[in-house]
Amino acid sequence: MFTGFFKEFEPSGLFLLSPGKSSVMFLLMEGCDFVHLCQPDSGKSCGACCGLYNYADSSEEALTERLRKRTRLFREKVESEEDLHAFSERIKSIEDGTKRYDVIYCCEFLGFLDEDERRVGCLLHPLQNGGRDLRGVSFYGRELCDGHFCPSYHYISEAEKRSLIKILDGWYLYGLCVTDIDLVKEYFRLVSDGIGEMPPPGCFERPALRDAARRFFSLKASWPFRSTSVNRLGKYYFDGSQYMIRPIDYERLGVDKSGFDRIFLSLSSEFADGEDVKKAEGIIRCLIDDFILLFRKECNFTVDEETKVGAGEQG
Repeated sequence: MFTGFFKEFEPSGLFLLSPGKSSVMFLLMEGCDFVHLCQPDSGKSCGACCGLYNYADSSEEALTERLRKRTRLFREKVESEEDLHAFSERIKSIEDGTKRYDVIYCCEFLGFLDEDERRVGCLLHPLQNGGRDLRGVSFYGRELCDGHFCPSYHYISEAEKRSLIKILDGWYLYGLCVTDIDLVKEYFRLVSDGIGEMPPPGCFERPALRDAARRFFSLKASWPFRSTSVNRLGKYYFDGSQYMIRPIDYERLGVDKSGFDRIFLSLSSEFADGEDVKKAEGIIRCLIDDFILLFRKECNFTVDEETKVGAGEQG
């Protein structure tokens, strides 16, 4: 599906095309180990693989308005499969289709699945159409849409997945974060190093801990040093059909490479000088330390250097 974009994250067996995602999902869920990242619960979902964040204007406000109008039009105009071509052409004619990255397709059939607009997903899915599977008319087709599992399924551990689902609500921030493997793994590595173990997912049911972690992940949408370039998303820089990682030139800034470099890249950071780097490090360090202190207080936890688990449980 995105073989170019995710080239460095392609494990064998990632794309489960047969007998289809639905069947595979239920088989895996029988063992209670499978965490469904696309539609984890009624409060959030992810539409990144449908090109949701590939629009030039991918702000929450712009995407919300785009999806709202699209969903309303679909509900009003589509009564049968024969109406789908006209719907597709209509969407393409009224929406601004300017993209960050030419290779990734932005699916016009992505919309809101619930009245509260908390979940995004496929308007062609059988669960949205009384059991009729209309995905055959989409750009990628039913089999690929049904069978695609993004790299996060493989690289983010079960504990990290379950924790992230408890931390975040709403489609916009959840989708940005769950697809940013480096951001997720670096956060849990840093807090795990601080408390001596991977925090159990259940701890994020405590409001104070959940809110502390959410403040960190909210940086994905509010980072003060984020590049304003349209062709930046996370650590990637796009140029037509080409993409590359945009490293931070610490030598030019007159400082050593930051220990938070992976996080800075995930946040599309652009620094004017070394002072910016120091300020950015202070923000990250404060958020990490806040969680560690709260965890020790909330869970009556004292770090014992001799019993540190380290990062082994993160996968």
